[in-house]
Amino acid sequence: MIQPSRIQALNGHPETRGKYVIYWMQAAQRTDYNHALEYAIEVSNSQRLPLIVIFCLVDRYPFSNQSHYRFMLEGIQDVQQSLEKRRIPFYVVRESPEIIIPKLAEEASMVIVDRDYQKVQRKWRIDVANLIECPMHQVETNVIVPIEAVTNKEEFSAGTIRPKIQRIIEDYLFPVRKRRLKIQSEGIGLTGVDLGGIDSILKHTKFSRNLTQNIPFTGGTAQATKLLRKFITRNLDVFGTERNDPSVNRLSSMSPYLHFGQISPLAIAIEIQKATSPGSESYLEELIIRRELSMNFVFFNPNYDNFECLPNWAKETLEIHSFDKRDYVYSVKELENASTHDPYWNAAQKEMVQRGKMHGYMRMYWGKKILEWMESPSDAYETCIRLNDMYELDGRDPNGYAGVAWCFGKHDRAWGERKIFGKVRYMNDKGLKRKFDIEAYVNRIDEL
Repeated sequence: MIQPSRIQALNGHPETRGKYVIYWMQAAQRTDYNHALEYAIEVSNSQRLPLIVIFCLVDRYPFSNQSHYRFMLEGIQDVQQSLEKRRIPFYVVRESPEIIIPKLAEEASMVIVDRDYQKVQRKWRIDVANLIECPMHQVETNVIVPIEAVTNKEEFSAGTIRPKIQRIIEDYLFPVRKRRLKIQSEGIGLTGVDLGGIDSILKHTKFSRNLTQNIPFTGGTAQATKLLRKFITRNLDVFGTERNDPSVNRLSSMSPYLHFGQISPLAIAIEIQKATSPGSESYLEELIIRRELSMNFVFFNPNYDNFECLPNWAKETLEIHSFDKRDYVYSVKELENASTHDPYWNAAQKEMVQRGKMHGYMRMYWGKKILEWMESPSDAYETCIRLNDMYELDGRDPNGYAGVAWCFGKHDRAWGERKIFGKVRYMNDKGLKRKFDIEAYVNRIDEL
């Protein structure tokens, strides 16, 4: 049985008799370790009704590009194949959820949806819940510990959320059993998108930005699982000591798969625990504490994607020092084109633009330098968000928003005051040279 703390009723409608149960899959694009899917099967079995699964393919998702859609559709192909094996009808519908789901819900006994935390996704769920006449339940499956089970407020830092998660995490850290659907269905005669040809789908899809990248990853749960096993075998042992080194790249590359819900953080955590590696503790800190801090931030702070999300001390110190003279000032276009004096920053920007994923440590350096090189801290913040969301395969994500906010003082403390940064933590190229073979990183990016 799925834990009640993962389930939330989104409207007050009483149980009703329909022809089927709907699982509207949106944020959790997988069939393994998917609490929402398993809950939908539980409901279907208890009501002795067939289950259908719907995914809404929406044009012009904010800051989307062709690479984002291709990666997502590769994952949806995995979903289709997996659901076919379980004899569960699956439809990909090229329509906005608030239009198609209410129509299908007219003959449904219940709509079940996975949970997401960002504005667009939350609005979709609220709008649909208000438009339908049957109950709608939301199931939280893209975090290990449900957000509101941890705390009822925005947390100050990893230090404040860590003990709250650690107190209850054992209640949630166990596998998700796959249920068998008892009532089979031949479907509802809906014409969905043919997933056989992704190129054809993309040809008829509208993006926020016409951009093609050379993404080194293939989407889907199967690929995510292969990458995870490779990481555990080759790099987990040294993750604790080398995760920040961009010249060797010891990272797991799970963030794009987590962003699209193609792999469960719970599944990753269980595999990392099994490995009993010296790097496990460091990795679980990133996966659980840091990642779920970002979810907490986006859920509780409505300004998560703009300068106003920062703590007062950070906003005040940055505004005071906004009049400081900059040694270098760059336009958004110059930054976007990696046309700065700094070869390390340029390499990081090129990695993101060309490959869709910048090394994690360089993302911190990248954001700090944008703050230093733009005259207005709020403009710098907006530029970080825009570039991150537009080019990163894992952009438009709580982790990305928290990462940008950290560069400007969020989830951090005040440091010694200095030019431009005020009391916000400072980073420079000397630190890169001292800690890493940063030239090796630049050379690797230049070879892309």
